[in-house]
Amino acid sequence: TMSHLQSRFAGRVETVINPARKSPWFTRVTRYGHRQQCNFQGYNYGPERSAVLASANGPTTSARNGAVLDKSAGRMSYKPLSYGEMVNDAVESVMSAIGDGLKWLEVEFPALPTNVDGYKGSSDLFIDSNTQLALAGAKRVAARGRKVHIVLPDGGEYTRTCRIFKNSIQLADGVTFGHLKEWNPPNPLSALLGSGAPSSKEAGEQADTYIFINATCIELLNVRAYVEKMVGSEGQHKVFILWNMELDTLRGDLGLPAFPSKDMHYQFLSRVRPVFYLRPRDYSKSVPAPPFIVNYSGALFREYPGPWQVMLKQDGGEYACIAEDRARYNLGEVKEELTVAMGLATEAEGSAMQFLRRGYKTSTWYEDDYDLEQSHEWRL
Repeated sequence: TMSHLQSRFAGRVETVINPARKSPWFTRVTRYGHRQQCNFQGYNYGPERSAVLASANGPTTSARNGAVLDKSAGRMSYKPLSYGEMVNDAVESVMSAIGDGLKWLEVEFPALPTNVDGYKGSSDLFIDSNTQLALAGAKRVAARGRKVHIVLPDGGEYTRTCRIFKNSIQLADGVTFGHLKEWNPPNPLSALLGSGAPSSKEAGEQADTYIFINATCIELLNVRAYVEKMVGSEGQHKVFILWNMELDTLRGDLGLPAFPSKDMHYQFLSRVRPVFYLRPRDYSKSVPAPPFIVNYSGALFREYPGPWQVMLKQDGGEYACIAEDRARYNLGEVKEELTVAMGLATEAEGSAMQFLRRGYKTSTWYEDDYDLEQSHEWRL
């Protein structure tokens, strides 16, 4: 049976859209009746997408994990019991997207438990965990008949991975490993230093699905060059997956000194469609009565071809959907939906206290710079 909180979320979000306008105004209606009017500028929804957006049919769910039989309807709740289950869900979303003709995909979920510090750029714990998760996902994709090539940032990382995961790599049928610089001539010092990693260039040429992992912001330049090289060499049917690269964090560094320019997002990252996305967030708010500090958690969730969903974390660890939309929520909107769902949005609309709580800026530059993007896939 559903909990009381789940039963409140059983209805679907209604999305109102005017398909006759090129810059349609649409209204988000949460399950708490909280309404937001947004202008998704410049995007012209086609008849099929407009029909999907206007749909208000409820999702059909199975008893286990709130899984939906019609995945385009989204989930009522989500509580993966293991990382293996989360990888399975991610692979199902990837294969659905490939079946729909999408080529540039993003998979994002916590590679480590949420109580462990995330990726800081030099964490072997994160790197090794993410490599194992990517390998598990690659095996499942390869079992569907595809040739998968997992691409690491550089030759040093490739050599280390081949040494640590040697047995797992050898047992993975249809899966190979490589690195972003595998096209460069081999370093003559490698043999002298005892490098036992085999050349990966040929495996990269023969693959049709590429999974990029563990790249830093600066290495996005090499990721882009690798993808463009593959697309240019009769690679129209190749699929590229950015796996747990924390793109939102990397986007935040773009434009800073010694980092790639913001064009990296406008011209490249904006073309990547998130197909499986789970980003937990923790918040707190002070109140004038005991317990004085209220802590609450939630997540922004997306499982292709379903909508973007704001999930509220319950005491048992289950995420329950409180709002959904076909367009991506920015982080300020996610926090607002969670605050309203918790009954903590007590300030009067337009008041100074509401302004102080929300702050002057509730979105990032890459969420605001709509007109500069060459593609809007990352928002869908």
